[in-house]
Amino acid sequence: MTDALLSGLLAGFGIAVPVGAISVLVVTIASRVSLGRGMAAALGVATADGLYALAAVLGGAALAPAIAPAADALELLAAGVLVLLAAHGLRGALRTHRRETLAAAGPLTTTADDPSPVPPSPWRTYAGLLGLTLLNPLTVVYFTALVLGGRTGPGPLGPGLLFALAAFAASAGWQALLATGGALLRRVLTGPRGRLLTGLAGNAVVLAFAVHLALAR
Repeated sequence: MTDALLSGLLAGFGIAVPVGAISVLVVTIASRVSLGRGMAAALGVATADGLYALAAVLGGAALAPAIAPAADALELLAAGVLVLLAAHGLRGALRTHRRETLAAAGPLTTTADDPSPVPPSPWRTYAGLLGLTLLNPLTVVYFTALVLGGRTGPGPLGPGLLFALAAFAASAGWQALLATGGALLRRVLTGPRGRLLTGLAGNAVVLAFAVHLALAR
């Protein structure tokens, strides 16, 4: 059981720590919206990692060949979703900056046809990041490689569940740390210009990851 716990923790950190588009999204959501939304995003990512860890220990050897033929299509779909998210984020950052600039100039300059963007609910944020993370076929391949490499195995159900829970906990801890960093960044960059730069930079990085994902197939 101890081996399954340690293997799950190492596996969870191994898939969560490398910086990618998902990590940038978590930081951007926390810095642009709120810590609560960032934590919802972090939990969505960790849930996907935990589900893939569980799938790997229950039948990863059979799942990997089944997913491989659809890997290119899934990567293109993930890239498309990232482009849409980045475009929406960039538009929202610009609209928010414009609204704040108009509000600073005087209450009578704000127009009714430029409403404030409404952030998604925590549940929608959670579900969106869960779905986006599940689109990545490399995650299940990663966990399957750990299983086949002897880090853990299908074996008894108890150790397999412990492995998946440990992977979830490790991923959740790291993603929560990223969300907290984004929330702290939000406190530092309190002015309209700082929030604009944060929104533009974060979503531009997400867009760059999407382009790289589409072209590197």
